[in-house]
Amino acid sequence: MATLFVTHRGSLVDYANAILRDRAGAEDVVQEAWLRFSAAIDGDKVINPVGYLYRIVRNLALDGATRRSVEARKTAEAADLLPSEAPSSEQVLYFRDELRVLSAALAELPERTQAVFRMYRLEGRTLQAIAGHFGISVVRAHQLVKEALMHAAARLEASGE
Repeated sequence: MATLFVTHRGSLVDYANAILRDRAGAEDVVQEAWLRFSAAIDGDKVINPVGYLYRIVRNLALDGATRRSVEARKTAEAADLLPSEAPSSEQVLYFRDELRVLSAALAELPERTQAVFRMYRLEGRTLQAIAGHFGISVVRAHQLVKEALMHAAARLEASGE
C-alpha cells in the first residue's frame, strides 16, 4: 500500500496544485488524502485504489479552494466595512480654514522670519544650514522659528474663539 502512495505522490501533488494553485497546500492535501485513504480501506479491497485516491485528493482540494474563496470574500467585505482614512468634508473645510489662518498669520511676519520658518518647517532644512544661509547664529535662527510658531499659534487660537 505504501508503494502506491510513493509511486503516485508526485502526480497527486501536481493534480492538487492545479486546483489550489498552492504547492504547499497541495502537499498538505495529498498527505490528508493518504491518511483518509489508509483509514478508509483498512484491509478492504478497493477495485481501483489509484482512482479512489485521486477522488479523495480532488474533493479535498476543491474543499480547500472553496474555503479560501469564502475567506477571501469575507476579508474583502470586512475591509469594506473599515472606516475610510480619507478625511470627511467637515474635516477638509476645518483644515482649509486653519491653513488660511496660518497663511495670513505668516504673511504678517517680517520676510526673513517667514523665510526661516518656511525653510525649517516646510523644506526640512537644519537650523545650522539656515543660519549659514542668512549669516545669523543658530540660536537666532531658532528664535525666528519660535517667533513664527508662537505668532501662528496665537492667530489660530484667536480664530477658534
